[in-house]
Amino acid sequence: MIKQEKILITGANGQLGSVLAKRLQEKHGVNNVVATDIVADEDFVGNFEILDVLDFERLKSIVIQNEITQIYHLAAILSASGEKHPKRTWDINTKTFFNVLDVSVIQNVNKLFFPSSIAVYGANAPKINTPQSYELTPTTVYGISKVAGENWAKYYFDNYDLDIRSVRYPGVIGHQTLPGGGTTDYAVDIFYKAINETNFECFLSKNTTLPMIYMDDAIRATIELMDAPKKSISIRTSYNIAGMSFSPEELTYAIQKIYPNFKTLYKPDFRQKIASCWPSSIDDSVAKKDWNWNPLFGIDEMTKIMIEELKLKQQTKLQKT
Repeated sequence: MIKQEKILITGANGQLGSVLAKRLQEKHGVNNVVATDIVADEDFVGNFEILDVLDFERLKSIVIQNEITQIYHLAAILSASGEKHPKRTWDINTKTFFNVLDVSVIQNVNKLFFPSSIAVYGANAPKINTPQSYELTPTTVYGISKVAGENWAKYYFDNYDLDIRSVRYPGVIGHQTLPGGGTTDYAVDIFYKAINETNFECFLSKNTTLPMIYMDDAIRATIELMDAPKKSISIRTSYNIAGMSFSPEELTYAIQKIYPNFKTLYKPDFRQKIASCWPSSIDDSVAKKDWNWNPLFGIDEMTKIMIEELKLKQQTKLQKT
């Protein structure tokens, strides 16, 4: 008889975690997923625990009490927010990961997911079709913390046989939550302005092309990687995954197909310097070969869904008031 997986998610209130929690509940059952974050989500349906992942004993207690077999460690401070408080970001992003790594070894957790990012690449990397294996020289503390995490993931796999799996997320675009402090978050915020038929002020230049991925693809990639046979996993740092690449100008054009009068004004700020060091497109051929990764959403499909879903959410909110 196959043992039922018991799932723990840290950072479950975040952009990715809030969606991933629901998908994992659908897959494993509501009672087999424990969502955690530093503050409660009053709207969450299911098992939710308050957890600061810096608290090792609290983390360990939750893992033991719930007989956790898999952990998705999503708690982190993102790129743009991280530059405002570099040392705090380093502490949050690395110390929490060490706690999760050590608890997983001590309690024999079967699998651990660690999210990395395109922020691991620096300005020296090829901008087009950036390869899986290349020198990593990030320019942000967020990127530095992700490079460290990738190397520690491989170390714990090599030395403790801890089955850690990871993807380097591009910018993730979803309608479920508000932007959370990332450099690519303009590609979420822009849709809120579009449905309200107001102009959008973009903090990146119009031709800054970056890799992006629609939320459904990002979640599916995460779960497909975790479901893949252990023997298929050849990368123990982090896999490149790609969805689509576009610039703010190209996204504006896609929105104008639905809202012809929509306009974007460009006022680059400190986040432009961050984005200029990142890839324009990503080579994800290793992920495709190892676990059959394949994105399903392009810019037009994503734009249509984002606008439909945000308009529906807005209408629902108005009906309740």
